[in-house]
Amino acid sequence: MIGFLALLLCAGMAHGEEDVVAAVDARAGEFAAVAQAIWEHAELGYLEERSSALLQEHLAAAGFRIERGVAGIPTAFVAEYGQGEPVVALLAEFDALPGLSQQAVAYRAPRVAEGAGHACGHHLFGAGSLAAVIVAAEWLQREGVAGTIRLYGTPAEEGGSGKVYMVRAGLFDDVDAVLNWHPADRNTASPRTTLANKSAKFRFRGVATHAAMAPERGRSALDAVEAMNHMVNLMREHVPQDARIHYVITRGGAAPNIVPEFAEVFYYVRHPDANILPELWDRVVKAAEGAALGTGTRMEYEVIHGNYNKLPNTALSQRVYEHLQRVGGVIYNDDERAFAEEIRATLGRTRLALGSEAEIQPFAAKDSKGSTDVGDVSWMVPTSDLGTATWVPGTAAHSWQAVAVGGMGIGIKGMVVAAKVLALTTVDLFADAALVAAARAELEQRRGEGFAYAPLLGDREPPLDYRK
Repeated sequence: MIGFLALLLCAGMAHGEEDVVAAVDARAGEFAAVAQAIWEHAELGYLEERSSALLQEHLAAAGFRIERGVAGIPTAFVAEYGQGEPVVALLAEFDALPGLSQQAVAYRAPRVAEGAGHACGHHLFGAGSLAAVIVAAEWLQREGVAGTIRLYGTPAEEGGSGKVYMVRAGLFDDVDAVLNWHPADRNTASPRTTLANKSAKFRFRGVATHAAMAPERGRSALDAVEAMNHMVNLMREHVPQDARIHYVITRGGAAPNIVPEFAEVFYYVRHPDANILPELWDRVVKAAEGAALGTGTRMEYEVIHGNYNKLPNTALSQRVYEHLQRVGGVIYNDDERAFAEEIRATLGRTRLALGSEAEIQPFAAKDSKGSTDVGDVSWMVPTSDLGTATWVPGTAAHSWQAVAVGGMGIGIKGMVVAAKVLALTTVDLFADAALVAAARAELEQRRGEGFAYAPLLGDREPPLDYRK
C-alpha cells in the first residue's frame, strides 16, 4: 500500500525524486525490521550497545565509513559516505525511557515489569534516519555528485546530552546542514524552539543513628532533601512563567527506624533562553546549600546534562515542508484504524481528530515546552525540523500509548514518511548551493555577532552510568 501511494505521489515530483521515493519503499521492510529490533532492545541512555551496533552494521553494508566510540562515548558513532562539499548530516537517536515497557496492544501491558520502553519513538528516529542516508548515498553514487553525507549516532538524548559532547568535541564543525526529525502525533515541518535545560543529582550526607533511641545524634539527609524541595517549590512563585522545574527523590533512606545517612534528589531546570537558565540554576543550588546548612548535613551535586534551546531555521524547514506536502501523511488500513480507535479511547480529550494523521499541519513558527540536545547542534549548524504521525493523533510523548503504536504498523508508516522527506531534502542540499547559503546566513543572523559556544554542562565527562 505504501509503495502504491508513493507511485501516485511521484507524478508531482521533479525528475529523479521519484527514484528516491521508490528506493525507500523498496527497502521499507528492511528498515522496519531495524526499528522493530531496536524497539525490542529498549536500551537506556549510554547503554544502547545492541541498538548502536545494529545501525552501524547496516551502514557498513551500505559502504559507509564508520568512526566508533566518538566523543568518549562507546555507543556514539559517525558514519560517512562520499567526499567533498557540501557536508549534510542526519541524526539518529536510539535510547529508550525507564519504566515504560509496553506491548504493542491498546491497553497498559508491560513487556518487562518495570522495564524500559521507546516512549519517545527513538527506535523509529534511528531507523528512519538510517533509511534516508542510505537512499541518499545511493543517489550520490548513481548521479556522480560531489558531497558528503553523514549519519551521527547520538546516544542518551533522554537526559544524557549525548549530542552536546559530540558538539563539544568538534564533530559538527565542518557540517553545512543538519536534517533533524522526531516521531510525533502529527505531520509538521514548522520551525520550532525548545527550552534550554540543565540537570543535576543533589546528594546530601548526614549522620545515621537509631531514629527512636538516639534521634538527637542523627542528622537526616532526607530532611535536607525535603528542605531543598520545599524552598524550590516556594521559589516557583518568583521565577519567569515560562520556566519549568521538576524533581524526583532517587534515594530517601533505607528504613524508617534509621536516620538517613544519605539521600539524593534529581532536578531539571528549564527556560526558553540559555542565557537566563544559569540564573535560575544558581538559585536552585543556593536552595540546596541552605538546606544542608539548616539540617547539619553536607551537600554535593553532579551536573548530569545541559542543553541549549533549539535555534529554528526557517530556510531549511521550509524546504522540508515542501517535500512533506509532496509525500503526504499516513494512511491507516482497516486494522490500524481499529487499533487507533482503541488507543484514542484511552487518551481522554485531545485536540487532534482521528484522520489528521493523513494531513499536513500548516507551516508556522512553534514554541515547544520540551528540551533536546539537538539544541546545541542547532547553534552550530543550520538545523531543520520535521515530525511525522508515528503515533495516534492526540498521543503524548513519554506515554505507554506511544510505545504501543511504535511497535506496530502505525509507527512504521510514520517512519517511512520521514525517511522519504529526509532523503528528498538531502538530495536538494547537494543540488542547491543557494539553499545551503541561505540556511547558513539565517543561522548567523539568529545567533548574533560574537557568539561563542560554551556547553551548559561544562567540562564534565559523559555520565555513562547515569541510567545504572
